[in-house]
Amino acid sequence: MDALHAFLLAVIQGLTEFLPISSSAHLVLLPIIMQWQDQGIVIDIAAHLGSLLAVIFYFRRDLSKLMNDWLESFGSGVNTDESKLAWLLLWASLPILIVAVFVQAYLLPYLRDAVVIGIASIVFALLLWLADKRGSQTRTNKELSFKDAILIGIAQAFALIPGASRSGVTMTAGMWLGLTRVEAARFSFLLAIPTILAATLYGSYKATHHEFIIHWPLTLAVIGCSAIVAFLCIDWFLKVVSKIGMLPFVVYRILLGGVLLYFYL
Repeated sequence: MDALHAFLLAVIQGLTEFLPISSSAHLVLLPIIMQWQDQGIVIDIAAHLGSLLAVIFYFRRDLSKLMNDWLESFGSGVNTDESKLAWLLLWASLPILIVAVFVQAYLLPYLRDAVVIGIASIVFALLLWLADKRGSQTRTNKELSFKDAILIGIAQAFALIPGASRSGVTMTAGMWLGLTRVEAARFSFLLAIPTILAATLYGSYKATHHEFIIHWPLTLAVIGCSAIVAFLCIDWFLKVVSKIGMLPFVVYRILLGGVLLYFYL
């Protein structure tokens, strides 16, 4: 892999992991469009690790409070808003972890297809638009219940379909449940931490079963580039999403899906 290939993958991962436009779709599509060989598991892990570090650093104060209150709740038995939110994030992480076992074993080879990506991009874009239009957008994350968390978690499981977008489906579910755009985005970003961590650990485990040479300067550059781009993307999105809404991302995804279907059907 050359430096340009690695740089583009890192930038795309950083841009698309937290915007509701599907990072997996773009990471699958780039080698197809550029006629490159698949980037391999090490670079995939590095790109995702960068985005994980970005979201942890961005929400470091929130995470510190969540973790402290969650741990203290075991001793005191008192649940604060922060400890409750920590539990909700953990419960919401379970569905995708359970479904991923089945998808990885039986369906993944059939899902990494340009036509599947195109259809998923359009269908889930329309659902995002409907949620943005019809959701009450009056609730905050502190008002979420256990049932709400499970529903968002089930929605997140659909992100295993390339083109669905993990952030997109979780924001869609959050807004359907009445969360504001910003609150839905914050819950989605915090929920990304256990999800991406699990995916990174699983990818690292798989990597131990293969023999390869790690080009450390390139790998570290991918981690750093992905982290910087993802951090800036999170900051920008949270600042502007309440003003611009989801329509620009919906339009982009419909256009992307249409182009894919036109060329690959």
